[in-house]
Parts: sequence; structure tokens; C-alpha cells
Amino acid sequence: MRKIYLLLFALLFITCKSQPVLMELPINIIEPKFEVVSIYIIQADLVVTEFEAIIKIDNPNSFAIDLLSIKYELYGNNLFWADGIAKDVLYIPAKSSEKTQLRFTMNFINTNRRLLDDVIAMRRINYHFRGQAEIKFNAPRIFVSNVKFDCSGYSAVKKKAD
Repeated sequence: MRKIYLLLFALLFITCKSQPVLMELPINIIEPKFEVVSIYIIQADLVVTEFEAIIKIDNPNSFAIDLLSIKYELYGNNLFWADGIAKDVLYIPAKSSEKTQLRFTMNFINTNRRLLDDVIAMRRINYHFRGQAEIKFNAPRIFVSNVKFDCSGYSAVKKKAD
């Protein structure tokens, strides 16, 4: 009796075909790069001036990303300039760049005179832009991730054309 069971088990083992095992390759995620392209004066009043910073985000990945929110701090000539939060910011296709605008205000009473003079004269500003972005990577098995960014460079301050 034992031989029959052993024979049936061997026959079952031989005739059953196993499902192929699909190996999933790991996905290499590269964090997007942030850059301040330009800073525009939107409206200048006696004490408060409204600005618009054009931010460029590079997506080096082979899949699209959604920039869900961004919390940032902006410094000009090593002095605090502005901070803020933006939501539902931008969709960036794979291996491409997109630009978005961040609006902020500058209160001249609370601002260092040196930065104020550079802004009024519309000189190039040495900026430092840092913060955290909430990003949805549009790839399998990857959800939302918080990405820190920290970049610096030079940007001209210009008056925005009407």
C-alpha cells in the first residue's frame, strides 16, 4: 500500500508543472533636483513687496513624478527672505524638467537693509533654497516619499512684465 502512495506521489510530482517565478527588478530612484531660475517683483508697496520665484525641478527617473507639496525656506545673500508651503504643485514626466511659481512676500520692516538694497536695485541675489517636498513616484511598489532638497546659486531680481 505504501508503494502505491509513493508511486502516485512521484507521478503527481512529475506531471505537475510549476508556475514560472517572475523576478522583479529593483527600481532605482534618483531624487529630483531643484533650482531657482528667476525671482520677479510682482507688486511693490511701501512696506510689503510681493515676489514670485520660478522653480525648476528636474526628474532624472524613467517614470513620472507628482510634486504633491513643498515646504521651503528661501535665503538671499545669506539672509532669511521667505518661507512657505505649496500644495498640489506639479506633474513632471519621466526624464524631463518642469517649472512652477512660488509666491511670497517680503516685509521691509523685518528685513535686513543689505538684502533690501539688493532687491530694490534688482541685483543678482545669491540664493539658498531648501526644504522638503512630498513626492509621489509613479512606479510600481513605490508610494509617496518625503525628499529633502538644498540648493544654492545666483538669480537676478526682475520686475515682472504686466
